[in-house]
Amino acid sequence: MHRFKVEKMGCGGCAKSVTRAVQGIEPNARVEVELGAKLVTVWDAAGPADRIAQAIAAAGFPAEPLPAAA
Repeated sequence: MHRFKVEKMGCGGCAKSVTRAVQGIEPNARVEVELGAKLVTVWDAAGPADRIAQAIAAAGFPAEPLPAAA
């Protein structure tokens, strides 16, 4: 599981764009977006968090990887 803070995400369209960006590089990933908290959680991703953060950023939403929850 990877978690990201995505400050520029503010609407459903943004959430869809972020989800598409993640699934574009991780087709089997499950993506959960919490708009109010500006958090994105990605499960079942094979790649490293930095790679996913770069894909989200390339879609126009700078993403900060957060430490894994215990």
